[in-house]
Amino acid sequence: MDHPRSKLPTILAVLFCIVLLCGVGFLLWKTLPEKQPKQVESLETDRVFASDQPAVEPDREDPYEGELPEGAQAAEQPDETTSDTPQTPAPEEPSSDAAKKAQTVLASMTQDEKLWQLFFVTPEALTNVNTATVAGETTKNALQTYPVGGIIYFAKNLETREQAAAMLANTQSYSRIPLFLGTDEEGGTVSRIGANEALGGTKVADMRSYGQSADPAQVYNAGQTLAANLTGLGFNLDFAPDCDVVSGADNVIGSRSFSSDPELCASLAGIIVKSLRAGGVVSCLKHFPGYGSATVDDHNGTSIIEKSLEELQATDLVPFQSIISSEDSAPFVMVTHLSYPNVVGDDTPADLSSAIVTDLLRETLGFRNVIITDSHAMASITDRYSAGEAAVKALAAGCDMILMPADLQAAFDAVKAAVADGTLTQARIDESVLRILTVKAEFGILQ
Repeated sequence: MDHPRSKLPTILAVLFCIVLLCGVGFLLWKTLPEKQPKQVESLETDRVFASDQPAVEPDREDPYEGELPEGAQAAEQPDETTSDTPQTPAPEEPSSDAAKKAQTVLASMTQDEKLWQLFFVTPEALTNVNTATVAGETTKNALQTYPVGGIIYFAKNLETREQAAAMLANTQSYSRIPLFLGTDEEGGTVSRIGANEALGGTKVADMRSYGQSADPAQVYNAGQTLAANLTGLGFNLDFAPDCDVVSGADNVIGSRSFSSDPELCASLAGIIVKSLRAGGVVSCLKHFPGYGSATVDDHNGTSIIEKSLEELQATDLVPFQSIISSEDSAPFVMVTHLSYPNVVGDDTPADLSSAIVTDLLRETLGFRNVIITDSHAMASITDRYSAGEAAVKALAAGCDMILMPADLQAAFDAVKAAVADGTLTQARIDESVLRILTVKAEFGILQ
């Protein structure tokens, strides 16, 4: 048997090793970074950022071109080596509250509802009566079948203040999607309200007289009067101001134009746009790209304008360009049926020509709101095209709304067929409807 003291060195050595290992372990632990708390903090921060990001709605187009709004992020692109499939750009958020509201309504619409929004018609075309002066069950049923985007009224529809106000209020109440209710209230010879004392409005002089005085305050007051005449009855859209620059003694426009001076026309027409907007009324610049030198009324036939693009840019286009480029850009532009062969290359009416509507008005002048045709009931259209053919050509050219097709049902059917066969794309239709709804939302028409 060994002596007990013989094991003491071994025990001491073991104890020494244990102490040494503990000391080394303690030193190593003190030198390690505190990673875990930092990881938790980072995760919490990322979570906060993610919750602040606005949701990006898929498959929605912004009616106005531009960069992604602040806070919206483009979708991550995969490594180029992983896929050969072209990447779809991230959808943009609506650029304004009005555009957001318009997109919401657009998403709720049926295909037929979208197509009907493209038409701006008379109450007679809607109801099939000779002269519409009331709005009752016939109007209600018609709007359920033909939920058009807007209705235009003429002097024959407006008899007394009470009658007109009731008719417009009833009509608006019958439409699921609120209507543009419009008329031509330019002043002077083109006045549906001010010229009728029974309507309780105030008469406004012709625009030439305001051009001669060139007093901005007077012009603004005239615009306020026009707006009051309209809103007092329930109208929300005025097919005015006239932006045509007159030239030649035998021109058709005459006193409806402010002046033969392009800059003066631009200034005074811009004031009318501003005053109508302040009064809650949608304005419409007309007649693009310029009617001031026409010698044939397109109600009766086709007028050929021989001006080159350079000549138009120096005169006729000046008022349109000026107003479109301003902060108070007009919500609507009306395109004429006149032919401009030295711009288009043939005698195609302006509103049926992509060279005029898309290339010139959309791209060159940068207009982003609603483009409407002049009346398609005029001889300059009906003598050459069927109602359906004219409607499809106008939309294909880039117009958003058809004013007064000669045959409403035929025009609608042709547009519907054109979408079905690919002549008009669904994207093209949605683009126009979105513009229409956005203007309605901007002016409080679309609640």
